[in-house]
Amino acid sequence: MRPFTYERAADAAGAARAVAATPGAKFIAGGTNLLDLMKLDIERPRHLVDITRLPLDRIEEVNGGLRIGSQVPNSDLAADRRVRERYPLLSMALLAGASGQLRNKATTGGNLLQRTRCYFFYDTSKPCNKREPGSGCAALQGFNRMHAILGASEHCIAVHPSDMAVAMTALDAEIETVSADGTTSTIPIGELHRLPEATPHIETTLSPGELITTIVLRPPPPGRQIYRKVRDRASYAFALASVAAVVDTAGGLVRGARLALGGVAHKPWRSMQAEQALAGAPAGASVFRTAAETALQGARGFGHNDFKIALAQRTIERTLAEAAAQS
Repeated sequence: MRPFTYERAADAAGAARAVAATPGAKFIAGGTNLLDLMKLDIERPRHLVDITRLPLDRIEEVNGGLRIGSQVPNSDLAADRRVRERYPLLSMALLAGASGQLRNKATTGGNLLQRTRCYFFYDTSKPCNKREPGSGCAALQGFNRMHAILGASEHCIAVHPSDMAVAMTALDAEIETVSADGTTSTIPIGELHRLPEATPHIETTLSPGELITTIVLRPPPPGRQIYRKVRDRASYAFALASVAAVVDTAGGLVRGARLALGGVAHKPWRSMQAEQALAGAPAGASVFRTAAETALQGARGFGHNDFKIALAQRTIERTLAEAAAQS
């Protein structure tokens, strides 16, 4: 472990200023990802700003939706009655992630910002553009079974590991932040994470020191919500493919749908084209197959992960069918 300095923030704007003022500084809350990366000498923060004492640990009802503080533990968010009743998709996604012990420590804001679990990112003996820009991507020609089939680039084929972020994407969440100068911003979740392109080490659109304070959920969308995660084992494993779906049907027709995918791209993958293909169509297997094919247009495997294209398609079809049947 490399030496670092530490301070405890008294307010959100002060925390943002402290991180922005020190190159290489990081926020720390639950630490379930950051501390591991520090021990492996992947993250090397010179200064840590502790935000655990900030008053950002509440879930409040606002205008028919919810405001979720960035310090709310994942376990508390999953268990909240309002979340389970109105946004079951979110509760299901949270409970599908990590373990009970980790969910007790992991925070809502930190979950959104966790880094990839790519094998080569964690292996410092291998080149990784995300870890060391310009060094190359060992996953392109290596064992890439867990890697991206959508939105990848020649510089990086890693995937975003969060289950919660996929559900938040289907629910059209908004992210509220505060910057070092005290200004606040609201970012649609679809604009928070970046695709790798030529700069995979730049993972979000947040500016240096910008702190996530709140996640806002609008009133729940009509229809049935389902989160389905396909993984190698039933616990403590990241998604090979996951689907967050909201399907609203009436009279045998799909009145509206939302579809987000996990485990397939560098960010949670929302398919507006697939949603458009579903809207107004008969709720049946052929329509769900068309929607799945539409969602995966442009998908490309890199050898070991070729199977994920068919796997993701079948997972989409099954999840849409289940949601429509229960809508």
